[in-house]
Amino acid sequence: MPSLLRRTAVVGLAVAAGLGLSVTGASAESTVDVRLIAFNDLHGNLEPPSGSSGRVTLPDGKTVDAGGAAYLATHVKRLRSEVRDSMVLSAGDNIGASPVISALFHDEPTMELLNSLGVKASVVGNHEFDEGYAELKRMQFGGCHPADGCQFRDRYRGARFPFLGANVTFDNGLPAVLPFSIELSGGVPIGIIGVTLKDLPSVVTPEAIKGLKFGDEVAAIDRTANLLDRLGVKAQVVLLHQGDNTEGGGPDDCRTTPGPASEIARKASPKVDVIFTGHSHQQYNCVVPDPGGKPRTMIQGASFGRLLPVVDLKVDRRSRDVVREKSKAHNEIVTRTVPADAGVTKLIEDAKVKAAPIANRKIGAITADLPRAAAPSGESPLGDVIADAQLEATKGNGAQVAITNPGGIRADLTFASSPAGEGDGVVTYGEAFTVQPFGNIMQTVTLTGANLKAVLEQQWQGASPRILQVSSTLKYSYSTSAPAGSKVRDLTIEGKPVEDAAQYRVSVNNFLAAGGDGFTEFTKGTNLTGGPVDLDALIAYFAAHPTVAPPPADRITVVG
Repeated sequence: MPSLLRRTAVVGLAVAAGLGLSVTGASAESTVDVRLIAFNDLHGNLEPPSGSSGRVTLPDGKTVDAGGAAYLATHVKRLRSEVRDSMVLSAGDNIGASPVISALFHDEPTMELLNSLGVKASVVGNHEFDEGYAELKRMQFGGCHPADGCQFRDRYRGARFPFLGANVTFDNGLPAVLPFSIELSGGVPIGIIGVTLKDLPSVVTPEAIKGLKFGDEVAAIDRTANLLDRLGVKAQVVLLHQGDNTEGGGPDDCRTTPGPASEIARKASPKVDVIFTGHSHQQYNCVVPDPGGKPRTMIQGASFGRLLPVVDLKVDRRSRDVVREKSKAHNEIVTRTVPADAGVTKLIEDAKVKAAPIANRKIGAITADLPRAAAPSGESPLGDVIADAQLEATKGNGAQVAITNPGGIRADLTFASSPAGEGDGVVTYGEAFTVQPFGNIMQTVTLTGANLKAVLEQQWQGASPRILQVSSTLKYSYSTSAPAGSKVRDLTIEGKPVEDAAQYRVSVNNFLAAGGDGFTEFTKGTNLTGGPVDLDALIAYFAAHPTVAPPPADRITVVG
């Protein structure tokens, strides 16, 4: 903690001392060109992501393969070479929920990638807290993992850039993460403010953020923007780990549905010139009016390194502020038709070789793709299989039903062989790990029928429904036109109608059991019994069912 405060103080003093120097004579040009290159929600995807997670949708509805760290590095180098004063930024979730070649080493390979890309600053996303605050500090400052040691390299040196979070404090109100950083571009200071979602406690386990608070995003932006302004930093950028959803369109469309990111963008200080967003894994390039009615860019680049949001600014050398009307923004597709960066390719190969003995082990087989993408009802083939696996793994707890959250399913299981050459239809440990990387613990609780129905009604509490994935023993219908709290009907368990007063044993992961994703009704469960880690449940299911086919999509029915 003291080191973070000292670093904040040093930044402020350095800026206050140094910005009195005139920069107007540095060039005959009245403005300096500054290019900001960003990404968001990389989640340790060093290799090109598979399935729909590795494609970008174009304006005409067609798709193009995209992503992969070696191609990302090539695109970043080219973009930087085009504008002398360029910087690379991240809107959070660089790590966590990562594929096995990064996650087995506590995401140290991904941090090495970010250092090699020359990242200047990153906001903390919710997944930066997956392993707790102590691990977040280790990621920042370096050192070997306290339990596993240094397994990827002989030494982990930490990030060569600051993690930012202006709204992240300890319970006593002191900052837990640096609120901002400052970069000089062409002699002009650029203030970078990091703000994560205030609802972060609802999407991580309580133990991971014990002792921390997450404040209002707009208040944090305004407070930090005013401080930077007093220090003489007029050009300001926000890295916001919060996003909107979209209604389709290409990388540079702005067909967003009203959501938290655009609300923040409309309310936050007019001193801020650009807002990079993340968290929702969407692609959009919008212009949103600030509180004074002045337009500013709000942009997001999907996820997994498939897009690079690029914002080109002109900064007035005399006023040191952005000439907002001359800003240009686009989402650069990280195509795989460019040469792979040699250094990053070597990094990935090192990680693959060290992870291979575990990652390439066969655990089962599938007859066809098991995608995580949902049918119109919200039910997905992979979600069905995972819920069935969790039910089987907790039968000993008396479980009658298993329910899992769609956000915990991080990738598809594809029939086609991976480049590792395991063969079509083969499921490896690494592939299963990529699907379920969190290591959540299964827990079985007793709920009344009324509790269970209330859980399912909570699927519609947000701006868009979040449909839970359920085991084959649970079936129900819902009406989208019915009022909130009355959407679910025809609820059965093992073919028998669910009774409000009856008690049922329901298995969920510890994230949901603690009320994660807003499903607070689960916290009313009683008689909690622990179970295996969710990944172990999936591996055991494949062992018991050597060849798994996509289940029929008959668990959730839409009736109007």
